[in-house]
Amino acid sequence: MKHAHERTIFLADCQSFYASIEKADHPGCKNKPVAVAGDPARRSGIILAACPIAKSFGVTTAERLGEAIRKCPELVVIRPRMQHYINVSLMITEIYKEYTDLVEIFSIDEQFLDVSGSLHLFNGDPLAMARSIQQKVLKQTGVWVRIGISSNKMLAKLATDIWAKKNPSGLYTLPPANVPSVLWPEPIHKMFGVGSRMAAHFTRLGMYRIGDVARTPLPLLKDKFRARFGKQSDIQAEIMWRTANGLDNSPVTPRTFEAAPKSVSHMMTLPRDYAEPDEIDTILLELVEEVCRDCRRKGYMGQVVAVSCLCSPYDARIGFSRQMKLPDPTHHTNTVYEAAKALFYRHWNGLPVRRAGIALSSLASDSHYQLTLFEDQIKYRALDKATDEIKDRFGSAAIIRASSLTASGQANERAQKIGGHYK
Repeated sequence: MKHAHERTIFLADCQSFYASIEKADHPGCKNKPVAVAGDPARRSGIILAACPIAKSFGVTTAERLGEAIRKCPELVVIRPRMQHYINVSLMITEIYKEYTDLVEIFSIDEQFLDVSGSLHLFNGDPLAMARSIQQKVLKQTGVWVRIGISSNKMLAKLATDIWAKKNPSGLYTLPPANVPSVLWPEPIHKMFGVGSRMAAHFTRLGMYRIGDVARTPLPLLKDKFRARFGKQSDIQAEIMWRTANGLDNSPVTPRTFEAAPKSVSHMMTLPRDYAEPDEIDTILLELVEEVCRDCRRKGYMGQVVAVSCLCSPYDARIGFSRQMKLPDPTHHTNTVYEAAKALFYRHWNGLPVRRAGIALSSLASDSHYQLTLFEDQIKYRALDKATDEIKDRFGSAAIIRASSLTASGQANERAQKIGGHYK
């Protein structure tokens, strides 16, 4: 029996999100195996999404494109369009908001809904509401949504991941009362937050099923974690114990504001090894430019600049991450670039660079700033503002530095991408 104060929470997950959108946009691909991947022209990159037909051939998300084509030679490979996927995701959010104003975006293809206050519109029947949502999203976007239903976010997530995704109906209800009989017998690797490494740790602790964790008294579980992971593992032990027991008090919170960031950073994996200082300088400058532009857009200046670098070969994982404090907070590109260069060359061992990153932290509002004797701050700020406005209006590649037009420059290519994938 459901208590009067018990909430009804949905976790709605879009099946094969990117691939579903592409199939909806390309009706000719309806009965074909479709995957979305890095760069089909070069037959390179990894699989970002695969439709159910492609998955039936053994194609999996995050595997290399070449491997997927070996498994499924007829695979239709489509280049990602990240901006389009973001737009469709926001469109789906708006559909959910027709059912409840409590919608929390969990990822681009997963959202929590607290429907407690609007269930009466469906005579108190969560399954009827969930079916209505599925049909509406499918009709408007071509995307099939799977929905896990419970009284809290954690159980709704587990209901989706373990059962709703495998169900022809795409729906599953997991009431708290069913946790011992239904959730606990499941293997430990199916628990949210447990990857392959964590599953191996649990196996070594003699815990093979979710119930093995749930039934372990919390103080004992903390002792076991401390012995295995060290003193700092109490919080992790508690999270795992609460997850296994299906305990979660966190509300569904619409993101109505953006919390102040602790740092602003950008990272770039390079298309080849960069070994010459002038090539590396170009990349450092491009990264600094992105970081400083982000800071200016968000209204922050930073006083601590950090440089990270990963050198080739990958398997050796040779690299470093170092930071330094600037005399005053800034978001001026040239000032940060000079500091980043000094920091990089102080710690670089000369090996070819394969990945580089820049971050600005110790952020402060840019509404007040320190004037210095040696720099015309007002002129620099006006110049930065003008270039930002040109980029905002005409795109990131509308105005770029000459060094970015050399063979080592990546600014033009990156301007076409969001989060490393094509817009």
